[in-house]
Amino acid sequence: MHLDLLTPEQRIYSGETSSVSLPGSEGRFQVLHNHAPLIAALKAGEVRFTAANQVKRVQISGGLVEVLKNRITVLAESASPSE
Repeated sequence: MHLDLLTPEQRIYSGETSSVSLPGSEGRFQVLHNHAPLIAALKAGEVRFTAANQVKRVQISGGLVEVLKNRITVLAESASPSE
C-alpha cells in the first residue's frame, strides 16, 4: 500500500507501508492491504504505520483520511513525529 501523510505546509511521509492505524473520530481503526474504500474524519492523536519493518509514529491534530485502491491519503491539520 502507498501512504501519503500531508499537512498544508509539508509532506510528512510518502511511501510504502504494510499497515496504518488511525485515530478516527469514532475510534481508532486500522487499514491493511485491499481495505474497502472509505473517507473518514480523524481526531487529534497518533498515526502509526509500518514502513521498512519499523513502526513509525506521527502526532496529528485532526484531519481526514481517504482509502482507495491500496492508496491511503491522510490530510492532517498539523503533524509532528512522536518521540
